[in-house]
Amino acid sequence: MTPWLFIVGIGEDGIEAISPAARALIETAEVLVGGGRHLDKVPEGVAETMTWEAGFGPTLDRIAEFRGRRVCVVASGDPFCYGVGATLMRRFDAGEMTSIPAPSAFSLACARLGWPLPDVQTLTLHGRPLETFNLFPAPGARLLALSRDGETPAHVADLLTKQGYGPSVLTVLEHMGGENEGRLEGKAEDWSFERCADLNVLAIQCEASAGALILSRSPGLADDAFEHDGKITKREVRAVTLAKLMPLPRQLLWDVGAGCGSVAIEWLRAENTAKAVAIECDAEACARIARNAAALGTPRLKVVGGQAPDALDDLPAPDAVFIGGGMVSGEGILEACLDRLSPQGRLVANAVTLEAEQRLRAFLSAHGGEISRISIERAEPLGRFSGFKPLMTVTQLVVMK
Repeated sequence: MTPWLFIVGIGEDGIEAISPAARALIETAEVLVGGGRHLDKVPEGVAETMTWEAGFGPTLDRIAEFRGRRVCVVASGDPFCYGVGATLMRRFDAGEMTSIPAPSAFSLACARLGWPLPDVQTLTLHGRPLETFNLFPAPGARLLALSRDGETPAHVADLLTKQGYGPSVLTVLEHMGGENEGRLEGKAEDWSFERCADLNVLAIQCEASAGALILSRSPGLADDAFEHDGKITKREVRAVTLAKLMPLPRQLLWDVGAGCGSVAIEWLRAENTAKAVAIECDAEACARIARNAAALGTPRLKVVGGQAPDALDDLPAPDAVFIGGGMVSGEGILEACLDRLSPQGRLVANAVTLEAEQRLRAFLSAHGGEISRISIERAEPLGRFSGFKPLMTVTQLVVMK
């Protein structure tokens, strides 16, 4: 297949800084596509121009109409680093495209700061909920974030301060590589810049105060990290459950009878590209799940209000399913989940009552799998002394499809 769709990355230093090959793609294009800021950097010519003002969908439709002609999309930096390249790839075949990137904003930021890029956690807050940031703060972490606009650094400083990371140093790098390049710096707890340039990258050297909320991305967060009504898969059982569910890149989890959403949220925290749906019939619990997801950096969690198995009908097939104890005895739920599960998928079901355990044993006899019991004891005060108090034993069924 002969490429006809070209993607050229341009920095703030303009077309003069790109390679001769990249410039030739722009100058020989019959159609130029880009944002107004990008097209302003391109010399006027005979090419027809299109912007993204109509939205990605309609503009992609128009680009498709030019298939076979020379179409060039101009974009910021590296188009495949949180850029338009991924959007185009979802619509067009790779064999139809040729891309010549410029240095990404992250590469430029690391060059300014002297940070090795492989040692930095990169993320984008552009086009994503601000709460996405809550996933990343950790003592000693170095973060680079693409800002949504000029107010993003102030919002991030506020989030950091509320989580106990007020001593963290923030550096705002504006218009890197251009004539208006600027730099602002300060601690999160003392941040005084209400607005910066809209085009900026935010660098954060995380430092935790004595009272910081320190959360690992490994499964098994403390129970009180979640807002819950007491009905929560306890942290030790949750860690075992997530190990059996096996979070993997781009895979989808159904959390059926999600309660406070703890299993789905920890699935998403463990693998940044994974997806999850929390299915819960109680409206108050659904609102609680959404609040927990935002607070713990996983606002991408989809919450579906409804009763399983009917609520599962229109959902995409999962790669893993967790069924909590309150749902195990539901008529047809185990069977419906196993039927919809993708090949090589994992189904994990936990039970705490004798009736639910009997249901798991019957399902095991019919469909196979493995069953185990998880017993946890926690030390608690007993007057002047202390002793171990057992939690309810959990019977766990694991089925690999």
